[in-house]
Amino acid sequence: MTAAPDGSLAAAPGTTEVVEYTDPLCPWAWGSEPVFRRLRATLPAGVRWRRVFSILFDEDDDPAPDPAAETAWYARYVEDVTRHTGATRAVLLRRVAASSWPASLVAKAAQAQGADVAERVLRRLRETVFVLGEPADTPELALAAATGVPGLDLARLSADALSGAVRERVRADRSEARRPVPEARSAPGGSPHPGAAKETEDGGYRYALPTVLVRTPGGRRVVPGLRPCEAYERAVAEVLPGTVFPPVRLSPEEALRRHRTLTRPEVELLTDGRDLPVWAVRVETGNGPLWLHPEEAATHPATRPGSPAAR
Repeated sequence: MTAAPDGSLAAAPGTTEVVEYTDPLCPWAWGSEPVFRRLRATLPAGVRWRRVFSILFDEDDDPAPDPAAETAWYARYVEDVTRHTGATRAVLLRRVAASSWPASLVAKAAQAQGADVAERVLRRLRETVFVLGEPADTPELALAAATGVPGLDLARLSADALSGAVRERVRADRSEARRPVPEARSAPGGSPHPGAAKETEDGGYRYALPTVLVRTPGGRRVVPGLRPCEAYERAVAEVLPGTVFPPVRLSPEEALRRHRTLTRPEVELLTDGRDLPVWAVRVETGNGPLWLHPEEAATHPATRPGSPAAR
């Protein structure tokens, strides 16, 4: 496999890919992070994971006539989502995101600096909403969220995020998300967020977020909405018969070193049940802690003076 222009891995002919349709500011996508972290760690070698930034909050969306009322409604919506997912929510949501474009452009630009950097930048962007309550919906806020990520060249990220090439890649992502495969228009029950494709104002459809498409040259499976890890494993095994997913239970120390930040659902799903180390830095949210590795805490927005999470 070779590096693609956006920094992701270019799949060789015949390679299976897992496509994650997502948005950095989507609460259901945030709630799926524990499962996706586990799934990425157990996929067979050679399977490509590709993210498509689908633009949940678009640039041409009409502004709310009453921003305060919209924020109050959306905060209740996020709270309801987190009751189902167990994911953190901010103590106070300061506003509804004006646009997904700045965060998506920064997340896409970060892919050119390697998988680890890209993962940590995207995670920080998600946490601006669901830990800090201040969505990264401007270029300045999106870049500020990424500041201090280990190995990140911030000047390069800033230039790339503003480039026409990266904007074109995100535009292509947005377009791809609005061409769902036909079977995505229906979804099985058994989930508070089944994830059938959403009808758009122009009469088309967009993948619900998150949706995962597992695809090989010989077949595909769609896993929409909020689903347990077993649903994704089953989809992979159906297009790659004989796939075995090894159990992955890290020590809390290993999990923090690998992932840098952990929510309670991630501790429960990814670790072996031992206590978190005494050196883990705890940040309180509206419904439980976020634990940070000390090196992450040193530059994380939640620990900066004046941070919404620290007020």
